[in-house]
Amino acid sequence: MEAFTFQSATKIIFGQDSIDRAGEHAAHYGTKVLLHYGGTYAKKSGLLERVENSLTAANIEYVTLGGVVPNPRLSLVQEGISLCREEGIDLILALGGGSVIDSAKAIAVGVCYDGEVWDFYDGKASPQQALPLGVVLTIPGAGSEMSDSTVISRDDGMLKRAMASPYVVPRFSLINPEVCYSIPPHLMAAGIADMLAHMFERYFTPTPMAELSDRLLEGAMQALITVAPKLMKDPKNYDLCAEIMWIATIAHNGVLDAGRVTDWTSHRIEHEMSALYDVTHGVGLAVVFPAWMKYTRDVDVNRYVQLATRVFGVPLDGDSATIANKGIEAVENFFISLGLPTTFAQAKIPTDRFEEMAEKAVWAGSLGNFTKIGRADVLAILELAKESL
Repeated sequence: MEAFTFQSATKIIFGQDSIDRAGEHAAHYGTKVLLHYGGTYAKKSGLLERVENSLTAANIEYVTLGGVVPNPRLSLVQEGISLCREEGIDLILALGGGSVIDSAKAIAVGVCYDGEVWDFYDGKASPQQALPLGVVLTIPGAGSEMSDSTVISRDDGMLKRAMASPYVVPRFSLINPEVCYSIPPHLMAAGIADMLAHMFERYFTPTPMAELSDRLLEGAMQALITVAPKLMKDPKNYDLCAEIMWIATIAHNGVLDAGRVTDWTSHRIEHEMSALYDVTHGVGLAVVFPAWMKYTRDVDVNRYVQLATRVFGVPLDGDSATIANKGIEAVENFFISLGLPTTFAQAKIPTDRFEEMAEKAVWAGSLGNFTKIGRADVLAILELAKESL
């Protein structure tokens, strides 16, 4: 097990009445809030009005900033930074899923920085402070409601970059499973793929001994692959929605990777795919991850055998390579069962910019820790992702 520091700064308020307590929890951080949200869903669903009413009841003044899109844009972040400074904002409250929360995190660190907020994403600076951030979660998947990471896209150069800092960890997150009832099936499926990918990025590790976190990850993955198909068939089942939302949070809050080295190659490759083609993140991961698995199987075939047998129920029958391949096939079939594409062709994503994607993916050097991945390796993985089962 590796040395580690673990600290959870996020208070989780989970349950059916959680959204209506936004004002109660925001009041601990000031009297003026930036309420940040996405497109029309927040208004049409009535969630925006509920949060506004809760803030008003707590005597909290608020300013709204909507317009967040999937793969959130730097331009809106910059607008939010200026608005917070002009209005004297005490707290940013993100009403949405991963994209809204990531945008809010970027605004939170940008307000407290004299330079350009993109510096944090380009590796030129590290945050030293941030405005407090709260979350009203509307869709599970990204895990941003309890994580230290944020991803932003810059239109200039078609770049998508991630940044991690303890300063962007939300102070509180309100999670009501009932919000799942109105999530379109394709978005729920993409969110489930993102959850599983977050666990895979932690599971594939060079750390030789991490038995506890192995078992925690395997249990969480088993829970996900058990619950997800049931939820897709019964999307208004409160208990299933509650399970999915908590799995999404646990998958990315740091507890599952304590004491182990993580990878994140597939996320980095997918970021370049979605930067160029605006692909939904979970959809892109369903395409990239099986290809990455096929490419890296022989790095540690025993770990693939462990995944196949412990998580996907593949019988321990035959040679290691065969069992590992059946495990990878089970991953691919799970994504397919959710209605997700697993190849560029199925996702209708062009394949004529692989060279550009590979160059951008390795902009800061080689990728990954399970095994080091360079430009040529990224190209090979992308080529594998063109193929079907």
